Parts: sequence; C-alpha cells; structure tokens
Amino acid sequence: MNRRNLVFNVTFTILGSLIVIFIVLPLISTLLSTTPAAFLQAFKDPQVIRSIGLTLGAGLIATLLASVTAIPLAFLLARRNFRGKRLLEAIINLPVVIPHTAAGIALLLVFGRKGVLGQWFSPLGLTFTDNLAGIVVAMLFVSVPFLINMSRESFALVDEEYEKVALTDGATPLQAFLGVTLPIAWRGVLGGAVMMWARGISEFGAVVILAYHPKIATVLIFERFNGFGLAAAQPIALILILVSLVVFLLLRILLLPGDEAAK
Repeated sequence: MNRRNLVFNVTFTILGSLIVIFIVLPLISTLLSTTPAAFLQAFKDPQVIRSIGLTLGAGLIATLLASVTAIPLAFLLARRNFRGKRLLEAIINLPVVIPHTAAGIALLLVFGRKGVLGQWFSPLGLTFTDNLAGIVVAMLFVSVPFLINMSRESFALVDEEYEKVALTDGATPLQAFLGVTLPIAWRGVLGGAVMMWARGISEFGAVVILAYHPKIATVLIFERFNGFGLAAAQPIALILILVSLVVFLLLRILLLPGDEAAK
C-alpha cells in the first residue's frame, strides 16, 4: 500500500470512527448509568409492561395494515412508468420530512372526532383520539415510507423476464407476482416491514397529539422524565434501546444469512 492510500484510509477511518462514537456513546451511557436494580424494577411496573406491549403491538398492527396496500404500490412503482410518478414518490416520502408534531396535527384534523374521517367513524363506535386506533394511524403515517421504498427497490432488482415466463406459461399477473416476484424479493420486503415496525415503535410526536392515552413507551418516557426526572425515565428508555438492538440484529440475520453476514 503506497503512502497516499495509507493516508486516505487512515483519514477516512478516523472520520468514520467519529460518527460511530457519536452514535454509540449515548447508547452506552444509557446502559451504564441504569442500575440493574432499576432496570429489573421496570419489568415489575405494570404501567411499563403495558406500555411496552402496547407499543410493540400497535407497531405490528400498523405494519400489517400497511402491507396490504403498500406492497402493491411498491410493485407498481418498480414496474410501471406513468405520468406523475415522481410526484407520487415525493408525496410518499413526505411523512419522513414533515415534523411529526405537525403530522400529529394533520392527522387530528382528519381522524379527530370532528375530523374529515373521524366524524364518519364515530357513529360506528370507532374513535382515534386517545385510542389504540389513533396510535396505529400515527405509527402507520410516519413509518410507511420505509416499507414502500425498500419493497420498491427489492422488486426493481427482480428480472422482469421471470415474470414474463410465468405469464407465458399461463399464470395470471397476480399468480406471477405471488409465485415468482414476491418469493425472490421477500428479503427486501421483509426488511422494509421490519424497518417500518421499528420506526413506528419509536414514534412520539404524532402519537402524543392524536392519542396521548393509552400511553405507549415513548409517551411514558416523556411523562416519567417530566414528572420524576432522568432516573425514572432511564430504565424504560434502555428497554426500548435493547428491543431496537434485537430487532436490527434479527434483521441483519434475516437479510444477510450465513456467510454473507460475516463479510
């Protein structure tokens, strides 16, 4: 290795290490500053257990509901060219860049009791404010771009010739999709679903405005921090961090199995 390459590699290694430290340091600090007793005590707190279960469950419901429509949309974006496609892709990604408190206000105007849709659902007994349905809607809104984008990229990598062969052999477009395209692209679709779920369970701003109650974990952390200080919020924050770590380790194993993950 010549001197220029050595200098380049060392420089980029140092710069890259700085951002890794920036990411890891707060996580390690949370882990080390939370006593084992406080961490274990959090698992004995019924409110904490309920909020964690509600958070994970609501994120899963949001992901499953979104999959019914988001995956077909992702396929169309990967395979079809049509007028307004770029605009549609921009709209899909808006929830990523909109401040999530603003997203909560927008959702409240639609799903609140006097909202555009909320007033129609209320007579049916379905309300979104301070309800599980509101949590699901808020999580779905802010996180669905991850499922759409990753699924679209995964479908785009599948050679269209496979689909054409299936159609030539007599398969319907739906059969070709379910029997050929989806089985090939499943890793990317699953990765998008996990990313959507993970993003959903971390949401705070949109949820706290649309459905403060029942409290999900992020809302409970905020409440405990405001009411009792840092020490009261740390154990719940650590639980969420560990859940996120497990999720992404599983994601890594699923998407890069065996030798690929070791490279």
